[in-house]
Amino acid sequence: MTAFWIALAADAVLVVHALFIVWVMAGGFVAWRWPWLVWLHLPAAAWGVWIEASGGLCPLTPLEVRLRVAAGEAGWDGTFVERYLTALIYPDGLTRELQWLLAGLVLAVNALAYAGLWRRRRAANARRATGERGMA
Repeated sequence: MTAFWIALAADAVLVVHALFIVWVMAGGFVAWRWPWLVWLHLPAAAWGVWIEASGGLCPLTPLEVRLRVAAGEAGWDGTFVERYLTALIYPDGLTRELQWLLAGLVLAVNALAYAGLWRRRRAANARRATGERGMA
């Protein structure tokens, strides 16, 4: 494989990683439209909370770094959040406290999403029950 293709693979891992983070944060809202996606989103959200709360490292991060080194690019230490997201939002770097905050943010956003989904489903069931009784 040439350095170009290996670097392209590293970029693809980066894009997949970013999309996964978007899915973790927004998937509960997507489930408002397609409720069956809850079963795909809940494990992803649980992983997102766990990886932040535990201080762990997502396996996609070292994969990207290894690919970049293999392509002749400079590798880096740290996590995806430290490298890309924290650099934009929190320039001083990722601390353990910030990881707990991010885990809480993931929980809070998803709690809102699922509370909204629950309310929508409950309202739809109430409308359906009222409509069915009115027809009898």
